[in-house]
Amino acid sequence: MANSIAAIKNYTTILDEVYQRETTSTILNSPRRLARAGKNAKEIMIPKISVTGLGDYTRNVGYKTGSIDFSYETKTFGYDRGIKLLADVMDVEEAGVMDCFVQAGSELERTQVAPEADAYTFAEIAGHAGVDVQTADLSTASATDILEDLRETTNAMDEAQVPTNGRILFITPTLKGTLDDYSLANPARSNRVLERFSSIVEVPQVRFYTAIDLLSGDSEQFGYAKAETGSPINYLVVERSAVIKFDKHVASRVFSPDELENLDSYMMKYRKYGIVELFDNKLAGVRVSANVASTGA
Repeated sequence: MANSIAAIKNYTTILDEVYQRETTSTILNSPRRLARAGKNAKEIMIPKISVTGLGDYTRNVGYKTGSIDFSYETKTFGYDRGIKLLADVMDVEEAGVMDCFVQAGSELERTQVAPEADAYTFAEIAGHAGVDVQTADLSTASATDILEDLRETTNAMDEAQVPTNGRILFITPTLKGTLDDYSLANPARSNRVLERFSSIVEVPQVRFYTAIDLLSGDSEQFGYAKAETGSPINYLVVERSAVIKFDKHVASRVFSPDELENLDSYMMKYRKYGIVELFDNKLAGVRVSANVASTGA
């Protein structure tokens, strides 16, 4: 891809940048102790334990005999992405913006890294084997229909004994807006189902699919795109402790022309290596509503 760094005669310090939201999935980042456990290997071993229940105690025989099942589940780091950005030294100097890579690094994080991280996170969670994905076209649904759908979801999680204090509702801004307008117009009508979530996070639809393709960078195809098998997600409910999510390695560095053997250019390298997975025993803590009617969109 050819660089486009235009020479200037007069300029301001105000950057003309595209609109972009910050990362919405960082609320799911795993605790530091889990990140430390996965520091030195491509895989991370997660201990899991189950025990039998209680039985009758009899005075003649005593205790019934049960068992402890202790094993490990293996989770593999699956996200390894990076980019190398080049700018000819003359282009940079003639533009009069020697700090362009500071701005470029910020722009990369905001417009590329953050959206892809969100899209990858939600697709990995929604597409995980054993996750319950309910199908519903809520594109023209009323607020009462959405609230009813959410109540069915919370009822299922309540009956599965999923704690409420870590439940996070990720929902599109369109559906959240419908609920907000309803609450404002109908203050006497119940929307208490929303109290079953510890946090509510709005996710733009462009980052919210059940499956995505991470583009390789070949043939000028960068970033990500909705997979053919992917469907738009209406909302996703996650109990936070069910998720394994952290970056094992993030590297970003700018190289000067003196450091490059074959190019008289500035270069910025960025790499991110991490994992998004679910605990096998906590799949009840994830519920997804997807609009399958839009699969081919």
